[in-house]
Amino acid sequence: MDSDGRIRVERDGDTVRVVIDNPRKANALGSALLEALRTTFESLGAAPPRAVILTGEGERAFAGGADLAELGSLDVESARAFIGKVHAACNAVRRCPAPVIARLRGAALGAGLELAASCDIRVASDGATFGMPEVRFGIPSVVEAALLPRLLGRGRAAWFLLTGRNLDARTALEWGLVERVVPAADLDAEVEATVAAIREMDPEAVREQKRLLAFWDERPLAEGIAESIESLAQSYRSGVPNRLIGGYLSARKKG
Repeated sequence: MDSDGRIRVERDGDTVRVVIDNPRKANALGSALLEALRTTFESLGAAPPRAVILTGEGERAFAGGADLAELGSLDVESARAFIGKVHAACNAVRRCPAPVIARLRGAALGAGLELAASCDIRVASDGATFGMPEVRFGIPSVVEAALLPRLLGRGRAAWFLLTGRNLDARTALEWGLVERVVPAADLDAEVEATVAAIREMDPEAVREQKRLLAFWDERPLAEGIAESIESLAQSYRSGVPNRLIGGYLSARKKG
């Protein structure tokens, strides 16, 4: 294995599993891995799968943050370039047309947590831990850390970012950082159940719903509502809503 790790892509029918494979460094994210993550997720846009599972190799970490050896050697210009790569990788996850599910076991720290926050759904084992330790090292949490106030609320995000303390899985669930927490032995089954639920839905409707979620995040409320109205109207061009609603009504009459 490359000393800086690699990004492994595994395909299982209409599902893609993307693995951060750098267990020797707790799946820490250096420049090469961040670039590989970006290109991997950008490539999925050409023929989107039904769902993507993003996870880390092994039990120690989903992603243990930025590679500290690289982070400790930066200057002003290289720091700007490095954090730009963190954002580019996270943005590629957010822009992926398919739903992205973070499978979280072990630590998700710093840039690793920003990557998890960029996913659509987060499923964690009960032993997972979450932290944004940047302030301990004299730097602020930036780029996709901006998602945290939306997930946690401003006060909890402030406590989290200003103290540098970690959250356990149950607190992360209570605060809205993750959507599901299960015993480690049940983690894969819970992730697969989430994928199965998505797979039951119309694929075009799922992709359009993800696009709208991103639009709502980034635009004022009035623009988001207007875009949603047009999106719903355009969905009838395919005839899929008529077919699915008609089938439901027919089945209900028979029942």
